[in-house]
Amino acid sequence: MATPLAAPLFSPLALSSARNRRSCPKIRFQSNNGNAFESNGLQKLNLSKCSKLYGQRSKFLQMGSREMTSGRKLSVQAVDGAGTGGNTSTISSNVLAIAHLLVSLGIILAADQFLKKAFVAASIKFPSALFGMFCIFSVLMILDSVVPAAATGMMNFFEPAFLFIQRWLPLFYVPSLVVLPLSVRDIPAASGLKICYIVAGGWLASLCVAGFTAIAVRKMVNTEMTEAEPMAKPSPFSTFELWSWSGIFVASFVGALFYPTSLGTSARTCLPFLLSSTVLGYIVGTGLPSSIKKVFHPIICCALSALLAALAFGYASGSGLDPVLGNYLTKVASDPGAGDILMGFLGSVILSFAFSMFKQRKLVKRHAAEIFTSVIVSTVFSLYSTALVGRLVGLEPSLTVSILPRCITVALALSIVSLFEGTNSSLTAAVVVVTGLIGANFVQVVLDKLRLNDPIARGIATASSAHGLGTAALSAKEPEALPFCAIAYALTGIFGSLLCSIPAVRQSLLAVVG
Repeated sequence: MATPLAAPLFSPLALSSARNRRSCPKIRFQSNNGNAFESNGLQKLNLSKCSKLYGQRSKFLQMGSREMTSGRKLSVQAVDGAGTGGNTSTISSNVLAIAHLLVSLGIILAADQFLKKAFVAASIKFPSALFGMFCIFSVLMILDSVVPAAATGMMNFFEPAFLFIQRWLPLFYVPSLVVLPLSVRDIPAASGLKICYIVAGGWLASLCVAGFTAIAVRKMVNTEMTEAEPMAKPSPFSTFELWSWSGIFVASFVGALFYPTSLGTSARTCLPFLLSSTVLGYIVGTGLPSSIKKVFHPIICCALSALLAALAFGYASGSGLDPVLGNYLTKVASDPGAGDILMGFLGSVILSFAFSMFKQRKLVKRHAAEIFTSVIVSTVFSLYSTALVGRLVGLEPSLTVSILPRCITVALALSIVSLFEGTNSSLTAAVVVVTGLIGANFVQVVLDKLRLNDPIARGIATASSAHGLGTAALSAKEPEALPFCAIAYALTGIFGSLLCSIPAVRQSLLAVVG
């Protein structure tokens, strides 16, 4: 297969509906009843008539890895050979796709930064990205009730950014794992074992509470399931992306080795090779066989790749590992490292929740009782059970508070612990990621053992106990659970943040911690 002529390193072409338009011969099909129809190989086939003959539901033909959704239709004209017209059209489409991605993603990132600065200036102790998410969702709902076409247009405009965030989501969790050796250095071994016990046991307990609560409510309300809105899927990584990032890594690694301050500071100089090593690890990890990914999640491969690159640079330069890891995540806005760049997208992840919830608004309304009851009960249980068990096992109060939001996505978990004093935010992020890794590897087996077969219960239990990583793992194998995973994933973080924003709740948690 030919490589695209113009492909960005983060592959926005794979996220646009106009990408990969190649020459395709027209194919003539003959149906069983003798009727013939034609397709150029890239257009969506209308299967609604065929479904009547075979008694099946209408589906979309998937070409390669791209799933064509009902909200977007592609009209592609076949071009014979490698003519100039086809090349020009492809280049123009690629340029427009890149521009569309940059503009839509840029608006989301700019909105996140603006809200952060505004909340800091106003001394508001509430997650700014969460407020922005509520604003976007409210605007979409208002537009949908007044001018539905405007709401659809807004969704279509931000779809490239949404798919970009979805495609690279695990990368935004990685920095906390990469700098884990620095984060846990001052934590006693006994305390570390207690934290591991709380994380593993707490994940299982939260999954059971969310899952069985959903089953109980389902039996009470007895609402029949309906089909969810189709969810667009980002494409897999290409060979071009792999070699592009490999080239950046080699060139920047050598450059930083011989010119350690060529970009002004050591953190900025190390940023390109540390970032590219992280991305390379993720690309390689996602390409591993499914049997290996069950025990070796792509995010582990990603973190190991960055750690090995840091270790190699520390050895070659003679500086050692610690300074390089310090350059990976500086937490200084004026001198960011690779980890700071990746974690800078966490706010945009929260903002993107507005689009996923709006897309599934009918589903949320229909199954509101199961979803909201399960999320509220599991979130309250997660917070207070963690505080109680931490006290019972004798874990230091500051460490217990740091791991309270273990079942909430990193972006909001960091916002929650910032409401408390004396917490270790690096430990918080690491615990959240480890919880997600446990869920990603074991959630399906545990759900089967518990006989939680209902898709709603499986989706809610997974997202409420293992947030984004568990959601990605389950939804890849069980598409019918994806909408409920996505909704519960967002709502768990939202409700947890709202709950901890109440001073009385924070005081009660501290009282339980002791």
